[in-house]
Order: sequence, then C-alpha cells, then structure tokens
Amino acid sequence: MKMKRCQVNPACILTIEEPACLFPIMIFNGEEGFSFARYFQKFRGQQRPVPCSQPDADVPVMLTERTIAQRMQKLLAQMAREGYATLIIYGDVEHSGDFEYLTGLMTRFEEGLLVLHADGRAALLVGNENIKLARHCRIPAQVLHGPMLSLPNQPMTGQRPLEELLRDAGVQPYPKTGLVGWKLFTSGDGCNGKRFDLLYFMGDAIRQVAGMDAMENATGLFIGPEGVRRTNTANEIAHYAYGSALASDGVLRAMQAIRPGMRELELGGLLHAHGQRCSVTTICAAGPRYEKGNLYPSARTVALGDPVSLTCGYRGGLASRCAYAVASADQLPPSQRDYVEALSAPYFAALTAWLENIRPGMTGGELYALIQAVLPQKTFRWNLCPGHLTAEEEWLCSLIYAGPAEKLLSGMLIQLDIIPSLPGYAGTGCENGIALADATLRAAIRAEYPQMRQRMQERRQYMLHYLGIRLPEWLMPLSSGVAYLRPYLWDKQRALTYNHDEEECK
Repeated sequence: MKMKRCQVNPACILTIEEPACLFPIMIFNGEEGFSFARYFQKFRGQQRPVPCSQPDADVPVMLTERTIAQRMQKLLAQMAREGYATLIIYGDVEHSGDFEYLTGLMTRFEEGLLVLHADGRAALLVGNENIKLARHCRIPAQVLHGPMLSLPNQPMTGQRPLEELLRDAGVQPYPKTGLVGWKLFTSGDGCNGKRFDLLYFMGDAIRQVAGMDAMENATGLFIGPEGVRRTNTANEIAHYAYGSALASDGVLRAMQAIRPGMRELELGGLLHAHGQRCSVTTICAAGPRYEKGNLYPSARTVALGDPVSLTCGYRGGLASRCAYAVASADQLPPSQRDYVEALSAPYFAALTAWLENIRPGMTGGELYALIQAVLPQKTFRWNLCPGHLTAEEEWLCSLIYAGPAEKLLSGMLIQLDIIPSLPGYAGTGCENGIALADATLRAAIRAEYPQMRQRMQERRQYMLHYLGIRLPEWLMPLSSGVAYLRPYLWDKQRALTYNHDEEECK
C-alpha cells in the first residue's frame, strides 16, 4: 500500500472543505488488509494542551410548513407501499416523537391518538389538557375530545366510549390498520407484527372497531429500515441541531466550572439552559451512582478522586462525559494511575476511528466491525450499539450492531455513543451527536442556514487543529463539544488528542 505523509499539526491545517484522509476500510471481511487493531495499539490518543471548546448554541429553529408537507407526503407514500388504510399513532409525554411528526404537538400530561387515513384525512383524539392545544396542530385534523385520556380525577363531562370516538375518526374494519406506538420490536420469533405497545384500553377499543386480524404494528413506517423519521432535511437538521448544541454547551459549562467541594446540585444547574425540556434524566454524579435508587443530582460534594458523570439531553441529541475529579494521575490510587493508557486513550482512538470513517453508504455492521476491531468488546466490555439515531427522543433506533446490511444515509442524525467498562477503573465517556450530509444536503444547509453551517465549519477546524481529528466532508458536528474529552477534569488545560502517523493514508 503506497503511503504519503499526512501528519496533522497546528502549523499545517487542511482547508475545511477538503475531504479527510480515511483509514483504509479493509477489516470488515476479516481477511487480509490493514489491521485497525494493530494500528491503534501502536498509536493511541494522548493528552496535550488544548483550549476548551466554546459553547455555541444559537436559537431554536422551527419546522417549516414545507417540512410538514414533505413529512405528510413521505408517510402517505409509505402507507400506500405497505397497504395501510389507516394509521393510529400513539403519543404521551415520554413517547411523543411519532405523534409529533405531523402534529407538531407534544401531548404533555396525558395520552393522545392521531388517526391518519390513506387519503390524508386526520383526526386528533385528546384529553382535557390538550384540547386547547389541538387547534395548533400542524396538519388539518378533526378534533375529538376524549376525557378518558385525561389525568386521574379530572372531569369526565361529555365522556364517550373510545370505540365511538374511533368510529367518528373514521376507523373501520379495513383489511389493514396500523398501530404506531414507540417501540420497534426486533425479536427474531416472527411475531413482531402482532406486538403492540399502546395502552391496553386503547388496544382493546381499536380491536373492537377495526378487528384483531386487521391490526398490525406499523412503528416500522417511522423508524424501521425504510422509516420516514430516519433521515432529515436541512430544516429538520437545523431544528434538531439547537438541542444537540445546547446539551453540549451545558456539559462544557459544568466541566469548566467543576471544583473541589462543589455540590452535584450546583453542577446540575449548569447543565440546563434556556428552559428547554430534557429528553433524558439529567445525570450529575460524583462518586457512587444510584445510591438508594436515586438518579438525580444531590447535595453530595465533589471530592478528590471521585469518578464524575455528566449527562444532559434535549430533542436533537445528548451530551455526556465520564472522567475523574483529579488534576493528574498521581492523585489516583496506584492501581488506577494508568487510567489514560489503559482506558481513556484507547477509547479516544475508537472515537477518532468512528468519526473519521463513518460515511453515507456504509452499513451499520461495517461501523460496528470497525469499533470491534479498534476497541475489542471482549476487553472493553461495551454492550450497547456504538451509535444510534436521534430525534425528539434520545434513542430513535439503531442500525449499528453486528451484521446488519442496513446502510447509513445522508440526513441521519447519529449519536456517537460508545460506553466501555474496564474492571478496576472508573468509566470514560464522550457522547455527542453528528449529522451525515451528502453534497446535495450540504448545499441546502449552506443556502438555507449559512450561520449554522459556519458554526459547523468552525467546529471542524477546532477538531482538526486541536484534537487532530480529520472529519470527512460529509460529517457535520452538531455541537462544539464533539470529541472534547478531559480524562482528568481538574486539569483544564489538557485534553485527549490524536496524532496521525505518516503511514495512515494511501
């Protein structure tokens, strides 16, 4: 393999539009070729003086009417291909993504149903709390008030059986009625089409109106292999990028503010911003986690040597860090002083490999194989998928696991999410989100959201100049914190970086 010198240093920076040199992707067939494992064993991440990346979230971007119209067209086309006469789409405060996709409404407090017919007619079934919000629905829809969808002990005035409301919404015993909850069942027993995650009283009412034989789990129309929510337009990326950047900004603020004796409560306050609703439980833990089942920041103070976990997420993405509350290795117990060499540096090498090699058109199985080669699961004990799609919810779905032939596509929002565990050490973690964008989508972002595009380009420059990570042109960092990892939180001058050897590129 012919090589050329491609070492990165602050004095020689690639232009931000220039495609990155990629590692040769030859390991996936398990045959001859370049060994990622050998490469990364020899060249690991290292700590260097690095200025902290700066928070840069802008302001929320609303979904346009054009986007809603495109979403409707996509979903109706999927319904036609799959032969659905009607979809019944569930939403609640924890699982509103599919319901929101067309309505723009988060049901808050209570449950709601959206009935969508193949001809585009729609009906909203909402309770007492949401009846006033229904007029703001992003698509034309009949509004039906169902008090039984309300909170306990609220007025039941005007209550009608749910079966009656469903019939008023146009549900009939058609040959095929799709039920959309939030869970994509992926068991290998062949029964997933008849598994439903709507509330029982809803499923029972639908069965009585539509018939059990007609009912099919249709969540795959949204997040399955051809799911309409898997890819995003420029407007959708701008909409979600705000939350991803905001989450990252909060984690960066907390990392910079952390000091000995600081309460978890104070740190937790720094994670949140702009009054936005979190998509996950906020984690701000120093020392042991989950004592007595507690998930939330407490009055515990940060002490020397504590493992610290910081996590915050909004629609569009999550940011997370795990590291030690020390300034240097000699402040750790003797058995943990090789923490960087044993865990953090190999982990950072895996992050680098993930970011520099991910591309539209590669399969999820290929990306999984790459991480397996760089950061062997047997040694580093990561169990979840090393990356997943995100949207309103933190975990939309994932196609990054062993073996799948599903391809990563332009327009996907993907969380870099690898969680290793090495016995005897605290964890390490550096989670943020990115977008994949082909030339057409990049041109749309440049034309429609030039300021967002400029922020993305500045993030690319930072990662190249300071972290040594050369992003391919199709990868758009959704926040300024992507790959910024300090293994020692009190050392605020140094972070992990990657130095490429001259034998990296063809």
